[in-house]
Amino acid sequence: MQKITKETYIKWYEDMLFWRKFEDKLAAVYIQQKVRGFLHLYNGQEAVLAGALHVMDLSKDKMITAYRNHVQPIGMGVDPKRIMAELFGKATGTSQGLGGSMHIFSKEHGFYGGHGIVGGQIPLGAGMAFGDKFHETGAVTLCCFGDGAARQGSLHETFNLAMLWKLPVIFICENNGYAMGTSVERTANHTDIWKLGRGYEMPSGPVDGMNPIKVAEAVHEALERARRGDGPSFLEMKTYRYRGHSMSDAQHYRTKDEVEEYKKIDPITQVKDVILEKNYATQDDLSVIASRVKEMVNECEKFADESPYPEKSVMYDVVYEQEDYPFIQHKI
Repeated sequence: MQKITKETYIKWYEDMLFWRKFEDKLAAVYIQQKVRGFLHLYNGQEAVLAGALHVMDLSKDKMITAYRNHVQPIGMGVDPKRIMAELFGKATGTSQGLGGSMHIFSKEHGFYGGHGIVGGQIPLGAGMAFGDKFHETGAVTLCCFGDGAARQGSLHETFNLAMLWKLPVIFICENNGYAMGTSVERTANHTDIWKLGRGYEMPSGPVDGMNPIKVAEAVHEALERARRGDGPSFLEMKTYRYRGHSMSDAQHYRTKDEVEEYKKIDPITQVKDVILEKNYATQDDLSVIASRVKEMVNECEKFADESPYPEKSVMYDVVYEQEDYPFIQHKI
């Protein structure tokens, strides 16, 4: 595994802080109705992404996830200005403003969504891995989903075929404790989701999803297994989200005390503490990073604000390949 150095910690801190502040800004502009529809934020789960990115080969590895999908493409290399523009429904967005919050996508950077159907990305992730094995690209797909999606039947069908065909895929369950507002304890008679992989003899295990080092170590081992041709792995990242399932979630299913307890192990704070303890940077250095992050987020909002909305005709252009499709009536 690539060594975790002073530079690693500084990068983790700046990246995770930017992701957090980027989404805090989204929450603010959502209230202003600049972002419409559903909005699912990643606050608290950033260590899963930071740790995984540290060991991925971004020149070929891929990622696919559910609708809590704003910061992953930023980590994969997509311009955050385009991500915010997409959320604003603007033409400069990653999908010309037509995908919105739940369907960010960038083939160029190996990020394949953003899927609104719960668990819908699980068989798709295996399909992507099948393509890479068939074409011998050496790439591995990270297929992420939540604890609620782990109860979908498609997971079992996918696990079976992934093991049968030894596909280069890592299934990652980001278990933040709640499927919308339903706790893990209420969804099944077991709470160790990683044990689902045992039924298929898939290498599986739990991971501290609040610590990027633990995530990096587990994902690295799974990546090496996949690249050797030994097939998939299943990792249950035990994490937590500090905001509701979506912006419309009143969070009656948990207490404020519970949230505050988990904030004591905030991944950003954990990384910051190590930086200060090991003298990797001073508090003044971190303040400079925080100022830079704030400026970057403001630039993203400005770009999205000033970008134009897409032409209505674009909605037809991206759906129908045949220009004279007989059932289209252009009344725009």
